[in-house]
Amino acid sequence: MTGTVLTNTVMILGMAAVTVFVKAALFVLGDRVVFPPLLKQALGFVPVTVLTAIIVPMILSPNGEGLELTWTNPQLVGALAAVLACVVTGKQLLTIAVALGVFFTWQLGVLA
Repeated sequence: MTGTVLTNTVMILGMAAVTVFVKAALFVLGDRVVFPPLLKQALGFVPVTVLTAIIVPMILSPNGEGLELTWTNPQLVGALAAVLACVVTGKQLLTIAVALGVFFTWQLGVLA
């Protein structure tokens, strides 16, 4: 158990050091760093990609025991409602409200 804690601590400290180094380097160099247009465009997709990588596993496997692609998965039903609301309205706040409403209604009403 001690080896695992030490390994995790070293990994977290290493990730923190890399993050601080990258941010500090960009801050210190300031306007002297010029990214090519293609890289600037690619970096614009990073937040969406990271959020997708975090959210999709939670939707498809909420209990961490394999895919749950059934109507009894309230996360999946809420996510599908969110996609539909976003396509129909294009409004972010409404999409969030619809997704939360469907999720809680499904979890507390339909599956209760």
